Amino acid sequence: MTMNGNPNRRTLLKLAGAGVAAASLALPGKVFAQGKDELTIAYNVNLPSWDPTVGPSAVNPTIQGFYQSVFDMFIHQNPDLSFAPGLITEWGWNDDRSKIFLVVREGVKWHDGSPFTAEDVAWSLARAGKAETGNPIQFVWSKVGNFKVDGNRVEADVIEFEPTIFKWMSFLTGYVLPKAYYEKVGAEGFEAKPIGTGPYMVDRYERNAFVRLKANPDYWGGKPDFETVTIKFVTDAASRVAEVESGNSDVTLEIPYEEYDRLIGGTLKGSCETVSDIAMIFINDVDPMLDKNVRLGAIKAIDKQLLIDRLLRGYGVPLSTLETPEYAAYDASIKVEPNVEEAKTLLAASGYSPEKPVKFKIQTTRGFKPKDYEMIQAIVGMWRKVGIEAEIEVYEIAQHYELRAADKLAPAAFYNWGNAVGDPTTSTGFAMFGPSPHSVWDGKDLVDRIIPLWGEKDEAKRIQGWKDVDRYIAEEGLVIPLLQYAQPIVHREGLKVTPHKSGALLPHLIKRA
Repeated sequence: MTMNGNPNRRTLLKLAGAGVAAASLALPGKVFAQGKDELTIAYNVNLPSWDPTVGPSAVNPTIQGFYQSVFDMFIHQNPDLSFAPGLITEWGWNDDRSKIFLVVREGVKWHDGSPFTAEDVAWSLARAGKAETGNPIQFVWSKVGNFKVDGNRVEADVIEFEPTIFKWMSFLTGYVLPKAYYEKVGAEGFEAKPIGTGPYMVDRYERNAFVRLKANPDYWGGKPDFETVTIKFVTDAASRVAEVESGNSDVTLEIPYEEYDRLIGGTLKGSCETVSDIAMIFINDVDPMLDKNVRLGAIKAIDKQLLIDRLLRGYGVPLSTLETPEYAAYDASIKVEPNVEEAKTLLAASGYSPEKPVKFKIQTTRGFKPKDYEMIQAIVGMWRKVGIEAEIEVYEIAQHYELRAADKLAPAAFYNWGNAVGDPTTSTGFAMFGPSPHSVWDGKDLVDRIIPLWGEKDEAKRIQGWKDVDRYIAEEGLVIPLLQYAQPIVHREGLKVTPHKSGALLPHLIKRA
């Protein structure tokens, strides 16, 4: 799917909980939203930490836009999720894939004016792989080691083959930090005054209020359009609507889609294009989900397009696997179409009917994603017509993580899955591999199909293997993919905003129209 999108394919957006109202933000001086060299963004999340490689913040997809404004990743990721040279201009394995090599861009400067070197790259990767550093993705980074620097070339040994290592260099925690500066000021000093090689430099940061960025005049990718960018932390959706409607902010995102439709019907402009997030329902391998007829009957009973049209104002793309069209293992030939009569037949074969329904619990968040609860309500209504009686239990997203890690989810449980690098290991893989803490389906048949793919060195064979796994999952009804989300962005006239499929709103991709 291209970035141009299809206006009929719209989807649900992300909302944050109530938070700092825009009116309460104590910004320095008056912010002129339409000033010549200043851009003001009302963002939907707060920024708790400036180190993009450690702690919970590092794996929070919603704040990567902040990090990518100040720091560069090893390998650049284009708005359509394709990869391109960044601080690393060339990369790859040797013939037997026992080593990796990275060619480092020359002529780049850190924000303090010091030269960026291959030593920074080697140090950043080595640091990420050390357990004591606190990198949440240490289990990936530790698979390469023994770094050697020769001019602008870095080589490392493959300690354990990881087919997605270069994709992770564009993903969560895949940032290059300044070796000399970090070792000089330490973690606390870096938090107080972070520097990177990115398009913007941190000018001022007020916790729980805003961050002001200044353009990096020496940015290797070209100086950004706006000299100053002020990003307000406005976690309440209604306040973000007010910010952009009043002109106090130039751009905002993740507002209710009914408000999006209303605002772009006036003087404001916008886009609502698909991002890499998926709405799904986990199926736990407990009674009655051990019955294939129940699983497939539940899936066949759901009209996903109807959910999108009725609840999500048409914003959405129905899915049959845990891969979106942008993902490497997407296979359009795997289709599970809704069929109420077939669902009834399947359930009847196991002795169930609307008069004698199978009963189980389904868990869902309420407000974590707009219309999440209403969507589950509608699905329960569809199920009732074919012989399924489901009891809805509302839980917080934190409870979902705890229950999933302990393998104690209900027989069915709603969740949002993100995969900004589009690799099947980070969607189907983690979600469906029984030994993973992210999965609750422990069937040996599926585990045995997935195990060989983790270390498959033939890329074409690896991707085809994941497609085969996706087909098996669909035929067996082991998970319920629902839809691909989209992200509403609204901005004033005179701007050109390029959305990113990862969902990160990047200030340097905002230009004057």
